[in-house]
This record gives sequence, C-alpha cells and structure tokens, in this order.
Amino acid sequence: MNRVLLPEGWPRPRGYSNGIAATGQLVFVSGQIGWDTVGQFPDGFAAQFRQTIDNTLAILAEAGAGPEHIVRMTWYIVDKAEYLAAQRDIGAVWRERIGAHYPTMAVVEVKGLIEDAARIEIETTAVVG
Repeated sequence: MNRVLLPEGWPRPRGYSNGIAATGQLVFVSGQIGWDTVGQFPDGFAAQFRQTIDNTLAILAEAGAGPEHIVRMTWYIVDKAEYLAAQRDIGAVWRERIGAHYPTMAVVEVKGLIEDAARIEIETTAVVG
C-alpha cells in the first residue's frame, strides 16, 4: 500500500522518510493544534504536541485510518529552541502514539499561530488502502 522511498546510497533519515509512494483513498487533516475538546491548552510544548497528535489521530479514525496510513506531515512551531528542548519528550509521545512509522515531514518555525496559546500546529495527509 505505502512504500518508503530511499535512493540507493542515501543515509536513512532519523524520524522521517524522504518520500513515500502510496495508493488508496486520500485523507487530508487540517492544521491541528494542542487544545482539547473544550478549547483548553495543556502547559508545555510536549503536552501540546501530545494533544495535537491525539486530535489528528481522532480525525484519521473517522476515515478508518490509523497512524500507519500517515504519509505526510507539516509541523508549524512558534519557537525552534522550545521544540529542540522538547525533542526527547516528543520522541516518547511519537513512539507511544505513532510507533515506528515515519512519514515525510517538514518542520517550519513561524512567527505565530492564529491561537495565541498554541505552540505547534500540524497538517497531515494519509492514504488508506
């Protein structure tokens, strides 16, 4: 269904894939942020990341998709230093929620997000076979 693309001789990337070839139903998830169902944000980057992933997975489940169907993510962060300081916790959340699946990704530092309390926003594309 999905095939990771790694050109011969290239080093395997850590935490993402360079490319994925996929066939199936496309599922697009709009930018999700780290608030809960009543609009409250947890404290800290890693906690917001966890909630953002949980929100994303809940939407994917509505399409019959799971973490293994994710082919692309774009992360928008408001503070690179904060993101780098939270990488260990981000990795733990990733392994717990997503597992050993690594889609294509980009992380972009932005001046701000529409919700002032948001520290991260993630757009996701999945392909369900």
